[in-house]
Amino acid sequence: MANLNIVNKKAGFNFQLEQRFTAGLSLTGTEVKSIRNNNASISESYCVFVGNELFIKNMHISEWKFGSYLNHEPLRDRKLLLTKRELRKLKKGVEVEGYTIVPIKVFLSERGLIKIEIALAKGKKQFDKREDIKKKDLERESKLKF
Repeated sequence: MANLNIVNKKAGFNFQLEQRFTAGLSLTGTEVKSIRNNNASISESYCVFVGNELFIKNMHISEWKFGSYLNHEPLRDRKLLLTKRELRKLKKGVEVEGYTIVPIKVFLSERGLIKIEIALAKGKKQFDKREDIKKKDLERESKLKF
């Protein structure tokens, strides 16, 4: 099986990740084939509640080149599959001011199913981002000395 490497690099920089969850994705056949070829992006995506269901918006999955008329829309909303308890936790978290649900990475489970890791996150302020950059620079410099 192909090794999936679809990661949202901006998530850790722009948000303070509080609680992580693993969710399934409701996908069509051509979407699965495109994701297995690493033809997807979650860097601009986010999660929203519609009623009591959680959807991921703006997740780009490229069209399957052999899909013909059965191809999918690249930016359609996709339902996230979570337990009721997890959905309740996320909904309570989002109701708190400043929290949002951010996708972190897409991966294959042991059974070969496509899963997505999401996190309840709080947006960072500009000075928090500068502090993170300083820490990374100090770590990099200390590694170079040895």
